[in-house]
Amino acid sequence: LKSFESFPFATRRQHHGRPFDSVRQLRESFDKMGIDLDRHHVRSTHRKAPKSDNVYLKLLVKLYRFLTRRTDSSFNKVILRRLFMSRINRPPVSISRIVGNLDKEDKRTIVIVGTVTDDNRLLTVPKLTVAALRFTATARARIIAAGGEAITLDQLALRAPTGSNTLLLRGPKNSREAVKHFGFGPHKHKKPYVESKGRKFEKARGRRRSRGFKV
Repeated sequence: LKSFESFPFATRRQHHGRPFDSVRQLRESFDKMGIDLDRHHVRSTHRKAPKSDNVYLKLLVKLYRFLTRRTDSSFNKVILRRLFMSRINRPPVSISRIVGNLDKEDKRTIVIVGTVTDDNRLLTVPKLTVAALRFTATARARIIAAGGEAITLDQLALRAPTGSNTLLLRGPKNSREAVKHFGFGPHKHKKPYVESKGRKFEKARGRRRSRGFKV
């Protein structure tokens, strides 16, 4: 502070009930003040660890925390974040979805932080290398029978510590039956929570133009 008189009048605080007489008193007052933070009781809602008590999942988290810290690979950061997610946010991926995302000559390892399931509509399974948290018995059997591999995420870390030559996939998060009911207001085409479908159930206002309006 060059001059006490040049200091803005609005910031001249009171010193023991009296105005400041000198720059020294003003500086001493500033030294005693704390930092006025606006973000009291505001916390991040992002997960920093999984809610699950599964020890094998926790070991994977420990492994990918290390890889995230010691490598510059964004692949490892994504894997770590998905390991924290709830099961709703880790929907299953079918073999047919995997095959649909691959070219014929694609030799990349498919990585799924979730469950790989079978799809009996897919008649022939090509040779695949898939790394996932979990495989259903039939999905694993079909992948291995086709000459492919079904590996775990810790085996993947040994093969590709930075995620090179991999393809990261995830399942359809909004395909749950519950999501069909979500949405506010008319013309959202949301599914009604109706007790039954018949003459006496939700057939009036909002369903017929003769009864006010039709969505």
